[in-house]
Amino acid sequence: MSEEAKTSVSGAAPAVSVVGPGDGETIVLGTTRMRVLEDGSRTGHRLAIAESVLAPHTQGPPQHRHGLHDEGFYVLSGTVRFTVGDQDHDAAAGTFVLVPPGVPHTFANVGDRPAVMLSTFTPDLYVQYFRDLQEVLAGGRPLTPQAGIDAMGRYATEPATGPCAGPCADSA
Repeated sequence: MSEEAKTSVSGAAPAVSVVGPGDGETIVLGTTRMRVLEDGSRTGHRLAIAESVLAPHTQGPPQHRHGLHDEGFYVLSGTVRFTVGDQDHDAAAGTFVLVPPGVPHTFANVGDRPAVMLSTFTPDLYVQYFRDLQEVLAGGRPLTPQAGIDAMGRYATEPATGPCAGPCADSA
């Protein structure tokens, strides 16, 4: 029986999740370190949250679009450059960026200091993508553009190569 089913059968309230400063799952992808604070397992897969530290001069993923989930970014420190289509937005600490399904985007730390951001995924679909990329590296294989594209495809995400009217779930 699932935890959700146990909770509903017993009538007890769901357990509160507390993740301390040194807790959470760590995923390292090159110069980016991600700490998963909630992978969706305690939210009925409605929400996942991760903290990411981007080293100076870190390029992000290729521009891509998600077919099934929103992705939010709250910049905690430093400045993160978000590219949405052909527009750049330099987001300083305190800035929130929300990318709905179907919108082409990427991000990078083009500055000389680390940047830290909190990311949300609703639903939690995309956390496993980062785990998959870490497995590629742990297996001794290079993290090639094709490896990234292959992983994206498993999570209703595709490289942004042209316009998309609304969610791109049909093509992901």
